[in-house]
Amino acid sequence: MDTMKFIIDTLRELVNIPSPSGYTKEIMEYVRKKAEGFGYACEYNKKGGLIIAVPGKEEETLGLSAHVDTLGAMVRSISSNGTLKFTLVGGFTMQSIEGCYCKIHAREGKTYTGTILCKSPSVHSYDDARTLERSERNMEIRIDEQVKNKEDVLALGINAGDYISFDVNFEYTKSGFIKSRHLDDKASVAVLLGLLMDMKEEKVIPQKNLKLVISNYEEVGFGASWLPQDITEFIAVDMGAMGDDLNGSEYAVSICAKDSSGPYDYELTTKLINIAKRSGIDYVVDIFPHYGSDVSAALKGGNNIRGALIGQGVNASHGMERTHIKGLENTLKLLEKFILER
Repeated sequence: MDTMKFIIDTLRELVNIPSPSGYTKEIMEYVRKKAEGFGYACEYNKKGGLIIAVPGKEEETLGLSAHVDTLGAMVRSISSNGTLKFTLVGGFTMQSIEGCYCKIHAREGKTYTGTILCKSPSVHSYDDARTLERSERNMEIRIDEQVKNKEDVLALGINAGDYISFDVNFEYTKSGFIKSRHLDDKASVAVLLGLLMDMKEEKVIPQKNLKLVISNYEEVGFGASWLPQDITEFIAVDMGAMGDDLNGSEYAVSICAKDSSGPYDYELTTKLINIAKRSGIDYVVDIFPHYGSDVSAALKGGNNIRGALIGQGVNASHGMERTHIKGLENTLKLLEKFILER
């Protein structure tokens, strides 16, 4: 099977499974079935994260991570006119979701559609439509149901604490761009599944045992705070942030030297850079000043590891994101070379 086609097709399916942080059971089952379909054993940790085991030639264990949880929201309260107030799950701007179609996932199992709007949504009707601060107190969700008041909404089974997911608008262009919400970090999950497929089809045995940690609370800061104790090196596969004076590119794999949590392991980062150089992989080295990863969470959780961070460059992260198939391919190539190194 063509690996890049598999990755794009898998990514399309992944982004269309709603999975705000903590609401990830369905997507974890999707990833588990894919991994077990390639013949690899899986288990869940108590937080609902998935661990995929790949036997290697040596006893030492390398951890690779990506996260399936995304940005989202949660119902905070129901207004008297039947609209929903909400609170954020993850860090993003209100401007990035204004006008976005969304889904409300009621706890009793029903799903409803809606639109995220500010309280002054029309220039024809509101003097402050252009100037109203886009903050939680000034935003609401218009439900696509015939509701006139709070009681009508409660009758639907919607209540405080229900999850809200954002529609993604996935598109793969003829020029090789992938446009969608939640490429952070479902693009990396698709790349790791592509890595598993390649290892299975080409009968590749990695130098070290591999444990792929698929985390489900990364966007709220503690995704991989717990790791299996046999992991000694841990690489987060996440997006490469782009913008301002950063070096990232949608066509390259980013290797992060430092993010907001501090520097990554010098020797491990250097090893990744040298592999990319030797292999002719398009890469950049970068600093991410407003960024944390599963490695950050693992180190803060007290895990005794060496940590590094890589990932395809993603434009407009935490908004309407975009990357390119070349970025995914270069990330995959770096991983495939790395797992064969001693």
